[in-house]
Amino acid sequence: MRLAFYQPDIPQNVGAAVRLAACFGVDLEIIEPCGFPLTDRALRRTALDYGGSAGITRRDGWSDFVESARGEARRIVLFTTRDAEPLSVFRFEPGDVLLFGRESAGVPDEVHAGADATVTIPMAAGQRSLNVVTSASIALWEACRQTGYGPLEP
Repeated sequence: MRLAFYQPDIPQNVGAAVRLAACFGVDLEIIEPCGFPLTDRALRRTALDYGGSAGITRRDGWSDFVESARGEARRIVLFTTRDAEPLSVFRFEPGDVLLFGRESAGVPDEVHAGADATVTIPMAAGQRSLNVVTSASIALWEACRQTGYGPLEP
């Protein structure tokens, strides 16, 4: 199980994603370019003391990310607000990569079309979207619950 963030815009969200990945024992992939300078120093600063506990991989772009996922026979599961199966009925597999889009714009059509599955987290009528790391937390919890992956033991 892995988390991936497509061209994130907000450094604090990357820091929260690093913390989430570390606490759940999953790897994190960041698909560049980011909407801010993602230097090693900035990454250490945003990750606080969780950076050493999370496996973080920076991808040079969408094609680099897809090539890696396909090479490892991993399914790309995109979380989106359009044309997607509700989280409550989607079935995860242990090798899935849970992909989340930019905070400001989601993902382009190319990324949407390149996903193996699309999932949405149901929300109250009239609401646009959740914070990207909040969405990742909900999704990762459910994926781990279904597959038995991660620290879900009582």
